[in-house]
Amino acid sequence: MAALGQISLCSLRPTPSLVGRYGKLVGVIGDLSSETSLHIANILSLYGYPQISYGATHPNLANKNLYPSFFRTLHNDHIHIKAVVKLLKHFGWTWIGMIISDDIYGEIQSQELKQMAALNGICIEFSLKTTAEEEFDQLKLYFLRRLHFKDPTGEDVYFDENGEMPTVYDIENCIMLTNGQIMTNSVGMLNVSAPNGQQLIINETLITWKNSATEIPLSRCSEDCPPGYRQVPRESIHICCFSCAPCPDGEISNQTDKISCEKCPDDKWPNEGKDKCINKLTEFLSIRNDPIALALSLVSVLFSTTASINLCIFILFRDTPIVRANNQNLSFILLVSIILSFLFVFLFLGRPVDIICMLRQTSFGVIFSVAVSSLLAKTIMVCIAFKATKPGNSWGKWMGIKIPNCVVFICSFTMVMICISWLSISPPFQEMNTHLYPGKIIIQCNEGSVIAFYTVLGYMGFLAAVSFIVAFLVRKLPDSFNEAKYITFSMLVFCNVWITFIPAYMSVMGKNTVIVEIFAIIASSAGILICIFFPKCYIILFKPQLNSKVNLLKLSS
Repeated sequence: MAALGQISLCSLRPTPSLVGRYGKLVGVIGDLSSETSLHIANILSLYGYPQISYGATHPNLANKNLYPSFFRTLHNDHIHIKAVVKLLKHFGWTWIGMIISDDIYGEIQSQELKQMAALNGICIEFSLKTTAEEEFDQLKLYFLRRLHFKDPTGEDVYFDENGEMPTVYDIENCIMLTNGQIMTNSVGMLNVSAPNGQQLIINETLITWKNSATEIPLSRCSEDCPPGYRQVPRESIHICCFSCAPCPDGEISNQTDKISCEKCPDDKWPNEGKDKCINKLTEFLSIRNDPIALALSLVSVLFSTTASINLCIFILFRDTPIVRANNQNLSFILLVSIILSFLFVFLFLGRPVDIICMLRQTSFGVIFSVAVSSLLAKTIMVCIAFKATKPGNSWGKWMGIKIPNCVVFICSFTMVMICISWLSISPPFQEMNTHLYPGKIIIQCNEGSVIAFYTVLGYMGFLAAVSFIVAFLVRKLPDSFNEAKYITFSMLVFCNVWITFIPAYMSVMGKNTVIVEIFAIIASSAGILICIFFPKCYIILFKPQLNSKVNLLKLSS
Protein backbone atom coordinates (compact mmCIF):
# COMPACT_ATOMS: atom_id res chain seq x y z
CA MET A 1 0.00 0.00 0.00
CA ALA A 2 1.30 3.47 -0.78
CA ALA A 3 0.73 6.47 1.42
CA LEU A 4 0.70 10.20 0.72
CA GLY A 5 1.76 12.43 3.59
CA GLN A 6 2.30 16.16 4.07
CA ILE A 7 5.00 17.55 6.33
CA SER A 8 3.52 20.39 8.37
CA LEU A 9 6.03 22.23 10.57
CA CYS A 10 5.22 25.44 12.50
CA SER A 11 7.88 28.11 13.11
CA LEU A 12 7.46 30.37 16.13
CA ARG A 13 10.08 32.78 14.90
CA PRO A 14 9.09 35.78 12.79
CA THR A 15 9.56 35.64 9.07
CA PRO A 16 13.03 36.93 8.22
CA SER A 17 13.40 39.80 5.86
CA LEU A 18 16.13 41.14 3.63
CA VAL A 19 17.16 44.72 4.50
CA GLY A 20 19.47 46.78 2.34
CA ARG A 21 22.47 48.86 3.38
CA TYR A 22 20.36 51.96 4.04
CA GLY A 23 17.68 50.13 6.02
CA LYS A 24 15.37 49.74 3.07
CA LEU A 25 13.34 46.49 2.72
CA VAL A 26 14.42 44.58 -0.43
CA GLY A 27 12.70 41.19 0.07
CA VAL A 28 11.23 38.58 2.40
CA ILE A 29 12.35 34.98 3.08
CA GLY A 30 9.54 32.62 4.09
CA ASP A 31 7.26 31.31 5.14
CA LEU A 32 7.38 27.58 5.81
CA SER A 33 3.65 26.95 5.43
CA SER A 34 1.64 27.56 2.30
CA GLU A 35 -1.19 29.27 4.20
CA THR A 36 0.92 32.11 5.62
CA SER A 37 3.00 32.33 2.43
CA LEU A 38 -0.16 32.96 0.40
CA HIS A 39 -1.17 35.87 2.67
CA ILE A 40 2.32 37.35 2.62
CA ALA A 41 2.54 36.98 -1.18
CA ASN A 42 -0.79 38.80 -1.63
CA ILE A 43 0.56 41.81 0.27
CA LEU A 44 4.10 41.83 -1.15
CA SER A 45 2.86 41.51 -4.75
CA LEU A 46 1.15 44.90 -4.34
CA TYR A 47 4.51 46.60 -3.64
CA GLY A 48 6.69 44.42 -5.84
CA TYR A 49 8.84 43.04 -3.02
CA PRO A 50 10.34 39.63 -3.80
CA GLN A 51 9.50 36.71 -1.53
CA ILE A 52 11.47 33.41 -1.33
CA SER A 53 9.77 30.50 0.47
CA TYR A 54 11.56 27.35 1.62
CA GLY A 55 8.47 25.28 2.50
CA ALA A 56 5.31 26.54 0.75
CA THR A 57 4.21 23.98 -1.88
CA HIS A 58 0.69 25.20 -2.80
CA PRO A 59 0.25 24.95 -6.63
CA ASN A 60 -1.44 28.38 -6.85
CA LEU A 61 1.83 30.07 -5.88
CA ALA A 62 3.23 29.08 -9.32
CA ASN A 63 0.78 31.51 -10.97
CA LYS A 64 3.01 34.40 -12.07
CA ASN A 65 0.03 36.58 -12.93
CA LEU A 66 -1.12 36.55 -9.28
CA TYR A 67 2.26 36.26 -7.57
CA PRO A 68 4.90 37.73 -9.93
CA SER A 69 7.49 38.28 -7.17
CA PHE A 70 7.14 34.91 -5.39
CA PHE A 71 9.96 32.36 -5.51
CA ARG A 72 10.54 29.08 -3.67
CA THR A 73 13.32 26.55 -3.27
CA LEU A 74 11.23 23.44 -3.96
CA HIS A 75 8.56 22.27 -6.38
CA ASN A 76 4.81 22.48 -5.80
CA ASP A 77 2.58 19.62 -4.70
CA HIS A 78 1.83 18.63 -8.30
CA ILE A 79 5.42 17.49 -8.78
CA HIS A 80 5.34 15.56 -5.48
CA ILE A 81 2.26 13.68 -6.60
CA LYS A 82 3.77 13.05 -10.02
CA ALA A 83 6.79 11.49 -8.33
CA VAL A 84 4.58 9.21 -6.21
CA VAL A 85 2.65 8.06 -9.32
CA LYS A 86 5.85 7.29 -11.20
CA LEU A 87 7.05 5.19 -8.27
CA LEU A 88 3.75 3.26 -8.14
CA LYS A 89 3.84 2.58 -11.87
CA HIS A 90 7.44 1.38 -11.68
CA PHE A 91 6.50 -1.37 -9.23
CA GLY A 92 3.18 -2.13 -10.94
CA TRP A 93 1.13 -1.18 -7.86
CA THR A 94 -2.32 -0.33 -9.22
CA TRP A 95 -4.46 -0.96 -6.13
CA ILE A 96 -3.42 1.25 -3.21
CA GLY A 97 -4.54 2.96 -0.03
CA MET A 98 -3.90 6.60 0.91
CA ILE A 99 -3.02 8.32 4.23
CA ILE A 100 -3.47 12.10 4.16
CA SER A 101 -3.25 14.96 6.66
CA ASP A 102 -6.54 16.10 8.11
CA ASP A 103 -6.52 19.66 6.76
CA ILE A 104 -7.35 21.62 3.62
CA TYR A 105 -3.98 20.92 1.98
CA GLY A 106 -4.23 17.22 2.63
CA GLU A 107 -7.64 17.27 0.94
CA ILE A 108 -6.26 19.19 -2.07
CA GLN A 109 -3.36 16.76 -2.40
CA SER A 110 -5.64 13.72 -2.14
CA GLN A 111 -7.95 15.02 -4.87
CA GLU A 112 -5.03 15.68 -7.19
CA LEU A 113 -3.55 12.24 -6.48
CA LYS A 114 -6.91 10.60 -7.24
CA GLN A 115 -7.11 12.41 -10.59
CA MET A 116 -3.55 11.57 -11.62
CA ALA A 117 -3.90 7.97 -10.39
CA ALA A 118 -7.04 7.49 -12.48
CA LEU A 119 -5.24 8.79 -15.57
CA ASN A 120 -2.49 6.20 -15.01
CA GLY A 121 -4.77 3.22 -14.28
CA ILE A 122 -4.22 3.22 -10.52
CA CYS A 123 -7.15 2.58 -8.18
CA ILE A 124 -7.43 3.91 -4.62
CA GLU A 125 -9.23 1.46 -2.32
CA PHE A 126 -9.38 3.64 0.82
CA SER A 127 -8.28 7.01 2.18
CA LEU A 128 -7.33 7.61 5.85
CA LYS A 129 -6.92 11.05 7.43
CA THR A 130 -4.38 11.68 10.23
CA THR A 131 -3.38 14.63 12.35
CA ALA A 132 -0.09 16.40 11.88
CA GLU A 133 1.48 14.50 14.75
CA GLU A 134 0.65 11.13 13.08
CA GLU A 135 1.99 11.92 9.65
CA PHE A 136 4.83 9.77 8.38
CA ASP A 137 7.58 11.35 6.26
CA GLN A 138 8.33 9.01 3.31
CA LEU A 139 9.85 11.45 0.80
CA LYS A 140 12.90 13.57 1.41
CA LEU A 141 13.76 16.48 -0.77
CA TYR A 142 17.36 17.13 -1.88
CA PHE A 143 18.35 20.29 -3.64
CA LEU A 144 20.65 19.99 -6.66
CA ARG A 145 20.58 23.53 -8.01
CA ARG A 146 20.31 27.08 -6.66
CA LEU A 147 20.01 30.28 -8.57
CA HIS A 148 23.22 31.79 -10.01
CA PHE A 149 25.68 29.82 -7.90
CA LYS A 150 26.97 26.37 -7.29
CA ASP A 151 26.46 24.37 -4.12
CA PRO A 152 29.34 22.60 -2.36
CA THR A 153 28.82 19.54 -4.59
CA GLY A 154 29.41 21.65 -7.72
CA GLU A 155 25.81 21.51 -8.93
CA ASP A 156 24.15 24.57 -10.51
CA VAL A 157 21.39 26.11 -8.45
CA TYR A 158 18.72 28.28 -10.15
CA PHE A 159 15.01 29.09 -10.30
CA ASP A 160 12.95 28.01 -13.31
CA GLU A 161 10.41 30.12 -15.18
CA ASN A 162 7.79 29.45 -12.47
CA GLY A 163 10.11 30.58 -9.74
CA GLU A 164 10.66 26.98 -8.65
CA MET A 165 13.87 25.08 -8.24
CA PRO A 166 14.30 21.79 -10.21
CA THR A 167 14.28 19.03 -7.65
CA VAL A 168 15.72 15.53 -7.27
CA TYR A 169 13.88 13.15 -4.94
CA ASP A 170 15.74 10.56 -2.96
CA ILE A 171 13.83 7.27 -2.72
CA GLU A 172 14.40 5.60 0.62
CA ASN A 173 13.65 2.11 1.89
CA CYS A 174 12.34 2.21 5.49
CA ILE A 175 13.18 -0.89 7.58
CA MET A 176 11.65 -1.53 11.01
CA LEU A 177 14.29 -3.10 13.22
CA THR A 178 13.54 -5.54 16.02
CA ASN A 179 14.26 -2.89 18.65
CA GLY A 180 11.56 -0.64 17.19
CA GLN A 181 13.91 1.75 15.46
CA ILE A 182 13.51 2.65 11.80
CA MET A 183 16.48 2.46 9.47
CA THR A 184 16.40 4.14 6.09
CA ASN A 185 18.40 3.14 3.05
CA SER A 186 18.63 5.11 -0.18
CA VAL A 187 17.66 2.86 -3.10
CA GLY A 188 17.15 5.33 -5.92
CA MET A 189 16.28 8.81 -7.08
CA LEU A 190 13.73 10.71 -9.14
CA ASN A 191 14.92 13.68 -11.18
CA VAL A 192 11.87 15.42 -12.64
CA SER A 193 14.12 17.59 -14.82
CA ALA A 194 15.77 14.64 -16.55
CA PRO A 195 14.58 13.44 -20.02
CA ASN A 196 11.73 10.94 -20.17
CA GLY A 197 12.93 7.43 -19.47
CA GLN A 198 15.77 8.70 -17.28
CA GLN A 199 13.78 10.40 -14.52
CA LEU A 200 13.31 7.37 -12.26
CA ILE A 201 16.37 5.32 -11.23
CA ILE A 202 15.94 2.49 -8.71
CA ASN A 203 18.35 -0.23 -7.62
CA GLU A 204 15.89 -2.96 -6.69
CA THR A 205 18.64 -5.18 -5.26
CA LEU A 206 19.06 -2.72 -2.39
CA ILE A 207 15.40 -2.89 -1.35
CA THR A 208 14.44 -4.95 1.69
CA TRP A 209 10.81 -6.04 1.50
CA LYS A 210 8.61 -7.22 4.35
CA ASN A 211 9.59 -10.61 5.82
CA SER A 212 12.80 -10.42 3.73
CA ALA A 213 10.88 -11.32 0.57
CA THR A 214 12.97 -11.34 -2.62
CA GLU A 215 10.13 -10.56 -5.04
CA ILE A 216 8.27 -7.28 -5.43
CA PRO A 217 4.98 -7.56 -3.53
CA LEU A 218 1.83 -7.44 -5.60
CA SER A 219 -0.78 -4.76 -5.13
CA ARG A 220 -3.37 -5.62 -7.77
CA CYS A 221 -7.07 -6.41 -7.80
CA SER A 222 -6.74 -8.76 -10.79
CA GLU A 223 -4.07 -10.89 -12.40
CA ASP A 224 -2.46 -9.69 -15.63
CA CYS A 225 -4.21 -10.53 -18.89
CA PRO A 226 -1.51 -12.18 -21.04
CA PRO A 227 -1.12 -11.54 -24.79
CA GLY A 228 -4.02 -13.06 -26.71
CA TYR A 229 -6.50 -11.91 -24.04
CA ARG A 230 -8.29 -8.65 -23.27
CA GLN A 231 -9.66 -7.05 -20.14
CA VAL A 232 -13.38 -7.42 -19.38
CA PRO A 233 -14.64 -5.01 -16.67
CA ARG A 234 -16.24 -6.55 -13.61
CA GLU A 235 -19.26 -5.17 -11.78
CA SER A 236 -17.06 -3.11 -9.48
CA ILE A 237 -16.45 0.52 -8.65
CA HIS A 238 -12.79 0.16 -9.64
CA ILE A 239 -11.46 0.02 -13.18
CA CYS A 240 -8.52 -2.01 -11.84
CA CYS A 241 -10.78 -5.02 -11.17
CA PHE A 242 -11.36 -6.99 -14.36
CA SER A 243 -11.51 -10.46 -15.87
CA CYS A 244 -9.58 -11.78 -18.86
CA ALA A 245 -11.28 -13.02 -22.03
CA PRO A 246 -9.72 -14.47 -25.21
CA CYS A 247 -9.64 -12.20 -28.23
CA PRO A 248 -12.47 -12.83 -30.72
CA ASP A 249 -11.75 -14.58 -34.02
CA GLY A 250 -9.75 -12.38 -36.35
CA GLU A 251 -8.31 -10.20 -33.55
CA ILE A 252 -5.10 -10.23 -31.50
CA SER A 253 -3.50 -8.58 -28.49
CA ASN A 254 0.29 -8.53 -28.33
CA GLN A 255 0.66 -6.77 -24.98
CA THR A 256 -0.22 -7.53 -21.38
CA ASP A 257 -3.45 -6.07 -19.97
CA LYS A 258 -4.81 -4.83 -23.29
CA ILE A 259 -8.23 -3.24 -22.89
CA SER A 260 -9.29 -4.25 -26.41
CA CYS A 261 -8.01 -6.55 -29.16
CA GLU A 262 -6.82 -5.35 -32.55
CA LYS A 263 -8.30 -6.68 -35.77
CA CYS A 264 -5.88 -8.32 -38.20
CA PRO A 265 -5.68 -6.99 -41.79
CA ASP A 266 -7.88 -8.71 -44.36
CA ASP A 267 -4.99 -10.79 -45.70
CA LYS A 268 -3.86 -11.99 -42.26
CA TRP A 269 -5.23 -14.16 -39.45
CA PRO A 270 -4.27 -14.64 -35.77
CA ASN A 271 -1.92 -17.45 -34.81
CA GLU A 272 -2.95 -20.02 -32.21
CA GLY A 273 -1.91 -17.78 -29.31
CA LYS A 274 -3.76 -14.82 -30.84
CA ASP A 275 -0.78 -12.58 -30.16
CA LYS A 276 0.42 -12.16 -33.75
CA CYS A 277 -1.16 -11.83 -37.20
CA ILE A 278 0.10 -14.32 -39.77
CA ASN A 279 -0.61 -14.63 -43.49
CA LYS A 280 -3.81 -16.44 -44.38
CA LEU A 281 -3.68 -19.64 -46.41
CA THR A 282 -4.70 -19.24 -50.06
CA GLU A 283 -7.14 -21.72 -51.59
CA PHE A 284 -8.21 -22.39 -55.16
CA LEU A 285 -9.07 -25.45 -57.21
CA SER A 286 -5.72 -27.03 -58.05
CA ILE A 287 -4.79 -30.39 -59.55
CA ARG A 288 -1.78 -30.63 -57.24
CA ASN A 289 -3.64 -30.12 -53.97
CA ASP A 290 -7.21 -31.26 -54.60
CA PRO A 291 -8.13 -34.88 -55.47
CA ILE A 292 -11.50 -33.74 -56.87
CA ALA A 293 -9.72 -31.43 -59.33
CA LEU A 294 -7.43 -34.29 -60.34
CA ALA A 295 -10.40 -36.62 -60.89
CA LEU A 296 -12.26 -34.01 -62.98
CA SER A 297 -9.17 -33.39 -65.11
CA LEU A 298 -8.73 -37.13 -65.76
CA VAL A 299 -12.40 -37.48 -66.74
CA SER A 300 -12.06 -34.47 -69.04
CA VAL A 301 -8.99 -35.95 -70.73
CA LEU A 302 -10.76 -39.31 -71.11
CA PHE A 303 -13.84 -37.81 -72.77
CA SER A 304 -11.83 -35.43 -74.98
CA THR A 305 -9.77 -38.42 -76.17
CA THR A 306 -12.97 -40.37 -76.81
CA ALA A 307 -14.44 -37.45 -78.78
CA SER A 308 -11.19 -37.19 -80.79
CA ILE A 309 -11.41 -40.91 -81.64
CA ASN A 310 -15.00 -40.39 -82.76
CA LEU A 311 -13.89 -37.49 -84.96
CA CYS A 312 -11.16 -39.64 -86.53
CA ILE A 313 -13.69 -42.43 -87.21
CA PHE A 314 -16.08 -39.99 -88.87
CA ILE A 315 -13.27 -38.56 -91.01
CA LEU A 316 -12.13 -42.03 -92.08
CA PHE A 317 -15.70 -43.13 -92.87
CA ARG A 318 -16.93 -39.75 -94.12
CA ASP A 319 -18.18 -41.22 -97.41
CA THR A 320 -20.35 -43.89 -95.79
CA PRO A 321 -24.14 -43.42 -95.78
CA ILE A 322 -24.52 -43.17 -91.98
CA VAL A 323 -22.03 -40.28 -91.83
CA ARG A 324 -23.42 -38.53 -94.91
CA ALA A 325 -27.08 -39.01 -93.88
CA ASN A 326 -27.19 -36.03 -91.50
CA ASN A 327 -24.74 -33.50 -92.88
CA GLN A 328 -21.21 -34.63 -92.13
CA ASN A 329 -19.91 -31.06 -91.88
CA LEU A 330 -22.24 -30.38 -88.96
CA SER A 331 -21.05 -33.60 -87.35
CA PHE A 332 -17.44 -32.45 -87.66
CA ILE A 333 -18.25 -29.01 -86.19
CA LEU A 334 -20.18 -30.61 -83.34
CA LEU A 335 -17.35 -33.04 -82.50
CA VAL A 336 -14.73 -30.29 -82.53
CA SER A 337 -16.95 -28.20 -80.22
CA ILE A 338 -17.34 -31.14 -77.84
CA ILE A 339 -13.57 -31.76 -77.79
CA LEU A 340 -12.90 -28.08 -77.02
CA SER A 341 -15.54 -28.02 -74.30
CA PHE A 342 -13.77 -30.90 -72.55
CA LEU A 343 -10.37 -29.23 -72.92
CA PHE A 344 -11.63 -25.84 -71.74
CA VAL A 345 -12.24 -27.47 -68.35
CA PHE A 346 -8.54 -26.88 -67.65
CA LEU A 347 -9.19 -23.12 -67.66
CA PHE A 348 -11.15 -23.70 -64.46
CA LEU A 349 -8.26 -25.52 -62.75
CA GLY A 350 -5.34 -23.69 -61.15
CA ARG A 351 -4.85 -20.19 -59.75
CA PRO A 352 -7.13 -17.82 -61.63
CA VAL A 353 -5.90 -14.51 -63.06
CA ASP A 354 -7.84 -11.79 -64.86
CA ILE A 355 -7.29 -13.11 -68.40
CA ILE A 356 -8.19 -16.66 -67.36
CA CYS A 357 -11.36 -15.41 -65.68
CA MET A 358 -12.41 -13.66 -68.88
CA LEU A 359 -11.66 -16.72 -71.03
CA ARG A 360 -13.49 -19.12 -68.70
CA GLN A 361 -17.03 -17.88 -69.13
CA THR A 362 -16.80 -16.41 -72.63
CA SER A 363 -15.14 -19.47 -74.23
CA PHE A 364 -17.60 -21.70 -72.40
CA GLY A 365 -20.54 -19.69 -73.80
CA VAL A 366 -19.25 -19.52 -77.40
CA ILE A 367 -18.22 -23.20 -77.62
CA PHE A 368 -21.55 -24.43 -76.26
CA SER A 369 -23.52 -22.09 -78.50
CA VAL A 370 -21.71 -23.60 -81.52
CA ALA A 371 -22.46 -27.12 -80.29
CA VAL A 372 -26.14 -26.50 -79.55
CA SER A 373 -26.70 -24.49 -82.75
CA SER A 374 -25.15 -27.39 -84.70
CA LEU A 375 -27.70 -29.73 -83.11
CA LEU A 376 -30.47 -27.27 -83.95
CA ALA A 377 -29.25 -27.12 -87.56
CA LYS A 378 -29.15 -30.94 -87.68
CA THR A 379 -32.73 -31.13 -86.41
CA ILE A 380 -33.92 -28.56 -88.95
CA MET A 381 -32.19 -30.44 -91.78
CA VAL A 382 -33.85 -33.71 -90.68
CA CYS A 383 -37.23 -32.02 -90.97
CA ILE A 384 -36.40 -30.46 -94.35
CA ALA A 385 -35.00 -33.73 -95.71
CA PHE A 386 -38.17 -35.62 -94.77
CA LYS A 387 -40.47 -33.04 -96.33
CA ALA A 388 -38.35 -32.92 -99.50
CA THR A 389 -38.97 -36.65 -100.16
CA LYS A 390 -42.69 -36.10 -100.66
CA PRO A 391 -43.73 -35.81 -104.33
CA GLY A 392 -44.47 -32.31 -105.63
CA ASN A 393 -42.96 -30.67 -102.55
CA SER A 394 -40.78 -27.52 -102.89
CA TRP A 395 -38.67 -28.21 -99.80
CA GLY A 396 -35.95 -29.71 -101.97
CA LYS A 397 -34.59 -26.29 -102.85
CA TRP A 398 -33.69 -25.74 -99.19
CA MET A 399 -31.46 -28.79 -99.14
CA GLY A 400 -27.72 -28.10 -99.06
CA ILE A 401 -25.20 -26.48 -96.76
CA LYS A 402 -26.52 -22.92 -96.75
CA ILE A 403 -29.32 -23.40 -94.24
CA PRO A 404 -27.29 -25.26 -91.56
CA ASN A 405 -24.32 -22.92 -91.99
CA CYS A 406 -26.57 -19.88 -91.57
CA VAL A 407 -28.21 -21.37 -88.47
CA VAL A 408 -24.83 -22.11 -86.87
CA PHE A 409 -23.39 -18.71 -87.81
CA ILE A 410 -26.36 -16.63 -86.63
CA CYS A 411 -26.79 -18.47 -83.33
CA SER A 412 -23.06 -18.46 -82.57
CA PHE A 413 -22.58 -14.84 -83.65
CA THR A 414 -25.32 -13.76 -81.26
CA MET A 415 -23.45 -15.41 -78.39
CA VAL A 416 -20.19 -13.78 -79.52
CA MET A 417 -21.86 -10.34 -79.39
CA ILE A 418 -23.21 -11.04 -75.90
CA CYS A 419 -19.72 -12.01 -74.70
CA ILE A 420 -18.10 -8.96 -76.34
CA SER A 421 -20.64 -6.71 -74.60
CA TRP A 422 -19.91 -8.50 -71.33
CA LEU A 423 -16.15 -8.01 -71.65
CA SER A 424 -16.59 -4.35 -72.67
CA ILE A 425 -18.95 -3.31 -69.87
CA SER A 426 -18.01 -5.40 -66.83
CA PRO A 427 -15.57 -8.24 -67.54
CA PRO A 428 -14.83 -11.08 -65.09
CA PHE A 429 -11.78 -10.55 -62.87
CA GLN A 430 -9.72 -12.25 -60.19
CA GLU A 431 -11.12 -11.80 -56.68
CA MET A 432 -9.41 -12.37 -53.32
CA ASN A 433 -12.25 -13.38 -51.02
CA THR A 434 -10.96 -12.85 -47.48
CA HIS A 435 -14.27 -13.16 -45.63
CA LEU A 436 -15.72 -16.46 -46.85
CA TYR A 437 -13.73 -18.81 -44.60
CA PRO A 438 -11.82 -17.92 -41.40
CA GLY A 439 -8.07 -18.08 -41.89
CA LYS A 440 -8.29 -18.58 -45.68
CA ILE A 441 -8.16 -16.41 -48.77
CA ILE A 442 -10.29 -17.88 -51.56
CA ILE A 443 -8.83 -16.91 -54.93
CA GLN A 444 -11.74 -17.03 -57.35
CA CYS A 445 -13.20 -15.41 -60.43
CA ASN A 446 -15.82 -12.74 -60.03
CA GLU A 447 -18.26 -12.71 -62.96
CA GLY A 448 -18.13 -8.92 -63.05
CA SER A 449 -21.69 -8.63 -64.31
CA VAL A 450 -24.10 -11.19 -62.87
CA ILE A 451 -26.69 -10.11 -65.48
CA ALA A 452 -24.28 -10.90 -68.32
CA PHE A 453 -23.42 -14.29 -66.81
CA TYR A 454 -27.04 -15.36 -66.55
CA THR A 455 -27.75 -13.88 -70.00
CA VAL A 456 -25.17 -16.31 -71.42
CA LEU A 457 -26.79 -19.19 -69.56
CA GLY A 458 -30.27 -18.05 -70.59
CA TYR A 459 -29.38 -17.77 -74.28
CA MET A 460 -27.70 -21.19 -74.19
CA GLY A 461 -30.80 -22.61 -72.50
CA PHE A 462 -32.99 -20.99 -75.16
CA LEU A 463 -31.04 -22.69 -77.98
CA ALA A 464 -31.19 -26.03 -76.15
CA ALA A 465 -34.93 -25.68 -75.56
CA VAL A 466 -35.62 -24.88 -79.24
CA SER A 467 -33.45 -27.82 -80.34
CA PHE A 468 -35.25 -30.13 -77.92
CA ILE A 469 -38.71 -29.03 -79.06
CA VAL A 470 -37.94 -29.36 -82.77
CA ALA A 471 -36.24 -32.73 -82.28
CA PHE A 472 -39.15 -33.95 -80.17
CA LEU A 473 -41.66 -32.97 -82.86
CA VAL A 474 -39.79 -34.83 -85.62
CA ARG A 475 -38.76 -37.85 -83.55
CA LYS A 476 -41.37 -40.14 -85.31
CA LEU A 477 -40.01 -39.61 -88.81
CA PRO A 478 -38.90 -42.75 -90.72
CA ASP A 479 -35.85 -44.53 -89.30
CA SER A 480 -33.52 -43.31 -92.04
CA PHE A 481 -33.84 -39.91 -90.49
CA ASN A 482 -34.05 -41.02 -86.86
CA GLU A 483 -31.12 -38.86 -85.66
CA ALA A 484 -33.84 -36.61 -84.21
CA LYS A 485 -34.43 -39.23 -81.52
CA TYR A 486 -30.80 -39.07 -80.45
CA ILE A 487 -30.86 -35.28 -80.51
CA THR A 488 -33.99 -35.38 -78.31
CA PHE A 489 -32.23 -37.55 -75.74
CA SER A 490 -29.05 -35.43 -75.85
CA MET A 491 -30.98 -32.19 -75.35
CA LEU A 492 -32.99 -33.78 -72.56
CA VAL A 493 -29.74 -34.60 -70.75
CA PHE A 494 -28.32 -31.16 -71.59
CA CYS A 495 -31.34 -29.26 -70.27
CA ASN A 496 -31.58 -31.36 -67.09
CA VAL A 497 -27.91 -30.76 -66.32
CA TRP A 498 -28.07 -26.98 -66.71
CA ILE A 499 -31.43 -26.62 -64.98
CA THR A 500 -29.94 -28.46 -62.01
CA PHE A 501 -26.75 -26.39 -62.28
CA ILE A 502 -28.37 -23.03 -61.46
CA PRO A 503 -29.65 -23.81 -57.91
CA ALA A 504 -26.54 -25.88 -57.18
CA TYR A 505 -24.27 -23.04 -58.34
CA MET A 506 -26.09 -20.50 -56.19
CA SER A 507 -26.06 -22.68 -53.06
CA VAL A 508 -22.30 -23.31 -52.86
CA MET A 509 -19.34 -20.99 -52.26
CA GLY A 510 -15.64 -20.76 -52.96
CA LYS A 511 -14.00 -23.41 -55.08
CA ASN A 512 -17.16 -25.53 -54.93
CA THR A 513 -18.79 -23.20 -57.46
CA VAL A 514 -15.99 -24.07 -59.89
CA ILE A 515 -16.47 -27.80 -59.23
CA VAL A 516 -20.21 -27.52 -59.95
CA GLU A 517 -19.59 -25.65 -63.23
CA ILE A 518 -16.93 -28.14 -64.37
CA PHE A 519 -19.26 -31.04 -63.61
CA ALA A 520 -22.05 -29.39 -65.61
CA ILE A 521 -19.75 -28.83 -68.61
CA ILE A 522 -18.45 -32.41 -68.57
CA ALA A 523 -21.91 -33.95 -68.01
CA SER A 524 -23.68 -31.98 -70.75
CA SER A 525 -20.85 -32.50 -73.28
CA ALA A 526 -20.69 -36.21 -72.46
CA GLY A 527 -24.48 -36.46 -72.90
CA ILE A 528 -24.26 -35.07 -76.45
CA LEU A 529 -21.28 -37.27 -77.31
CA ILE A 530 -22.84 -40.49 -75.99
CA CYS A 531 -26.39 -39.97 -77.27
CA ILE A 532 -25.51 -38.86 -80.80
CA PHE A 533 -22.15 -40.35 -81.80
CA PHE A 534 -21.79 -43.61 -79.87
CA PRO A 535 -24.65 -45.37 -81.74
CA LYS A 536 -23.19 -44.34 -85.12
CA CYS A 537 -19.65 -45.39 -84.21
CA TYR A 538 -21.04 -48.72 -83.00
CA ILE A 539 -22.65 -49.34 -86.42
CA ILE A 540 -19.52 -48.19 -88.29
CA LEU A 541 -17.14 -50.38 -86.28
CA PHE A 542 -19.22 -53.41 -85.24
CA LYS A 543 -22.18 -53.48 -87.67
CA PRO A 544 -20.70 -52.42 -91.00
CA GLN A 545 -23.40 -54.34 -92.89
CA LEU A 546 -25.92 -51.79 -91.67
CA ASN A 547 -23.83 -48.89 -92.95
CA SER A 548 -25.26 -48.95 -96.48
CA LYS A 549 -27.88 -47.00 -98.36
CA VAL A 550 -29.89 -50.15 -99.09
CA ASN A 551 -30.19 -51.03 -95.42
CA LEU A 552 -31.13 -47.48 -94.53
CA LEU A 553 -33.92 -47.52 -97.14
CA LYS A 554 -35.08 -50.93 -95.91
CA LEU A 555 -35.29 -49.55 -92.41
CA SER A 556 -37.32 -46.61 -93.65
CA SER A 557 -39.78 -48.86 -95.50
